[in-house]
Amino acid sequence: MENLLRPLIVIGGSVLLTLVIGWATDLLLRKADERHGGTSLWGLLRRARVPYQLVLFAALLRGSYDQARLLTDFREGIGQLLTLLLIGSAAWLAVAIAGSVVEASYSRYASSRSERDPARVRRVRTQATLIMRVVAAVVGVMAVAAMLLTFPAMRAAGASLLASAGILGIVAGVAAQSTLSNLFAGLQIAFGDMVRIGDTVVVDGEWGTVEEITLTFLTVRTWDERRITMPVSYFTSKPFENWSRGTPQMTGTVYLQLDHSAPLEAMRARLQDILRGCPAWDGRAWDLCVTDSTPNTMEVRALVTAKDADDIWTVRVAVREQLLDWLVREHPYALPRVNTAEALLPPGVNGSGPARPAGAPAPRRAVEPHRGAERG
Repeated sequence: MENLLRPLIVIGGSVLLTLVIGWATDLLLRKADERHGGTSLWGLLRRARVPYQLVLFAALLRGSYDQARLLTDFREGIGQLLTLLLIGSAAWLAVAIAGSVVEASYSRYASSRSERDPARVRRVRTQATLIMRVVAAVVGVMAVAAMLLTFPAMRAAGASLLASAGILGIVAGVAAQSTLSNLFAGLQIAFGDMVRIGDTVVVDGEWGTVEEITLTFLTVRTWDERRITMPVSYFTSKPFENWSRGTPQMTGTVYLQLDHSAPLEAMRARLQDILRGCPAWDGRAWDLCVTDSTPNTMEVRALVTAKDADDIWTVRVAVREQLLDWLVREHPYALPRVNTAEALLPPGVNGSGPARPAGAPAPRRAVEPHRGAERG
């Protein structure tokens, strides 16, 4: 009877004590979260209750397993398994607590600066994400190392492993050169403020928003919902456009090819009316001028501004569409056309031209449409 009750008491007591301590800790965290509404740390720490209870259970059962006298022939193996479980759950708990602290710090910082300095908030978000990945990797490596050192054979081989660590490091560095370059490039991006999560960038001719940054790759979400995954070393070795660098405000241009008779003053007035009716225009600046001229057309540039990259695209599209529609309806003569009139010769020059061969037909002359009819 004693041999049956002893394991039930040990195992059942460990489970019961784990549940009671976990429930009490969760209750304290809940009350602290209600009392301190200005920070989300206590609420985030409640997410770690599963690894916390697992650590408690593994520690209690590992400490009291010898008293249970259960499966004595496999005592060393079960004790080793419980030790590994304790190390793994402790690493899980450490990562969860670190993640809660980092996320709470970022949330508090973002809530206080999101309106004044959104670029700085994106930078801190990128750094927090990469810091958490580094912490998880370091804790994971330490946990695996601690698990391996629990085996006697690994402890005995520790000296030889340390002695050959230099050679292994050189070999691993040569074999994983690209991986290590991406790793250091990821750290450089995180703390060098080159590109941040949420930035609008142009890479390889593709325009999109940075959606994810890891230690080895970066994901850009394009305007048509595609995802471009690129190694982070690309952003440290090649030039790229970052439209969110500094302030998100942008200046855009709209180019039109028009006839030389286009009414520029009327176009300026129409452009101002279009911008006044466009909610995406931020009201900072606008302009319309001739930037180039060819024998048949002239290039007219409309300059507009907006608060970010998305709005500048909306303003440019609206200006282009409405200006062309207005020109077609009100001033069709201003659209590009092919001039079919005879060239005017200087005074005193004989316009007969070179003699035609005998029997050759006379050249045809294209008739130019009457200007008044066009304008009507």
